[in-house]
Amino acid sequence: MSSPVGWDQHREAVARLQESYDAIPADAPVRLAKKTSNLFRPRAKTDAPGLDVSGLGGVIALDPVKHTADVQGMCTYEDLVDVTLPHGLIPLVVPQLRTITLGGAVTGLGIESTSFRSGLPHESVLEMDILTGGGEVVIATPDNEHADLFATFPNSYGSLGYATRLKIELEPVPGQVALRHVRFDDFQLLAKAIEEITETREWHGERVDGLDGVVFEPGEGYLTLARWDDADGPTSDYTRQDVFYKSLQRREIDHLGFYDYLWRWDTDWFWCSRAFGAQHPVVRRLWPRRYRRSDVYWKLVALDTKLGVAARLDRRAGRPQAEKVIQDIEVPVDRLPEFLAWFDAEVGMRPVWLCPLRLREPDGEGSARTWPSYPLTAGTTYVNVGFWGAVAVGPDAPDAPRNRAIEAKVHELDGHKSLYSEAFYDKATFDELYNGAHLAAVKQRYDAADRLTNLYDKAVRRR
Repeated sequence: MSSPVGWDQHREAVARLQESYDAIPADAPVRLAKKTSNLFRPRAKTDAPGLDVSGLGGVIALDPVKHTADVQGMCTYEDLVDVTLPHGLIPLVVPQLRTITLGGAVTGLGIESTSFRSGLPHESVLEMDILTGGGEVVIATPDNEHADLFATFPNSYGSLGYATRLKIELEPVPGQVALRHVRFDDFQLLAKAIEEITETREWHGERVDGLDGVVFEPGEGYLTLARWDDADGPTSDYTRQDVFYKSLQRREIDHLGFYDYLWRWDTDWFWCSRAFGAQHPVVRRLWPRRYRRSDVYWKLVALDTKLGVAARLDRRAGRPQAEKVIQDIEVPVDRLPEFLAWFDAEVGMRPVWLCPLRLREPDGEGSARTWPSYPLTAGTTYVNVGFWGAVAVGPDAPDAPRNRAIEAKVHELDGHKSLYSEAFYDKATFDELYNGAHLAAVKQRYDAADRLTNLYDKAVRRR
């Protein structure tokens, strides 16, 4: 069992972080000195030193009675779960990939199958310590003098500062998860099923604790209904020869250990491991299991981007130039069938991932809290659609025509897109979608010297 790092080590790490911040020249960009990333947008290069985040990657303290944890900002969900799961606890939302950090999921948005009932990761944060552009660490809560920073921090991607500590809620879980894969040939019926499950948290009288799905082709989609299960029977193992997403088409009922359920998508990076041959039976036997994980695939992608191997092979084979289409978007559930039909006709990439979400509603009376930098409508069910790959486009590929079309369509359907990948919005549209005026006001309060890059420059201008 992993152990918490303790408060003394945490305070020492924060001191090193502040010292490294003070050492960065005032006119140099501020970036984290970290080995892993889950961003898919290029950035301008810099020779300036990065923020020293060493020692900020663990759990500080766990309270198994109150179901809370104090967690450092650079702690990955893999390391966080290693501490909480032996106590029968997990964060309310555990994003799909092991190396996503808690601070990254909050400042950059994360999502998973519990989001239809628990919202997004930042909605179960009780308080945060944030290193601001002014160089000080402030404690932000929903109702203290830094409440504006607390509310605006989600989806700010480091433009307002970096979380050094987050106090989060946890939920108790059993040892297994029972899965039911339900096929839908009609996506109108699929959307109605999502609405029904989100409202009742049941399907045909059976409790639903987790909800996501995959669309393989037009007319072939699946919702995976997960139920936390106290059973102690046999479970499937998708870290060996079998591939999880393919099981949706073959099995209606399945069981996973809870740890394996949390990382079911990480082993093959959803389905993206097929690009590296990792799903070929022979290659899979030879590829060590410890290297079948998202951060390894991400490094291979980064290496290919640097060397241009895939592009050269396409040219030699006479294939049209490809455009990378790596996006997560969210549309209201009633617009989902329209988006999928449009996506099939205009982009044609399959499979795609579906993950319903709804702003978290408090127990008892009261409405959901809203978040200015990613303004979703309270009481509305959205569906995240994730698609990651490349599309043959031809000489127009560098202009990103498919990505630009997706942005326009999502805007037309009253949706949003995550900003971890490339974005092309003009400034006025960006400010409309992400409340740019409010972001600027909060940034001015906590970063008067404008040391941190603003969100538009980060997400669109790639600075």
